[in-house]
Amino acid sequence: MKNLLHVRFNGQSFDLALETLDLGPDSSEREVKQRVATNLEVDVARLRDYVVDRHANGNLTLRPEAVFG
Repeated sequence: MKNLLHVRFNGQSFDLALETLDLGPDSSEREVKQRVATNLEVDVARLRDYVVDRHANGNLTLRPEAVFG
């Protein structure tokens, strides 16, 4: 089974295979953001306030940082 990166960006959600982005479950947050920005054809600065969640099954989630209050 392939590991996935679940992305929440600009009001949309989608999944990408980590291998498609040349990433693995242990890739750094910087690498994840850079590869996603390249894939989306946006400047990596747009992902500055995003966080990477790591799941026990090897999948990753890139999402906007939660703001409370």
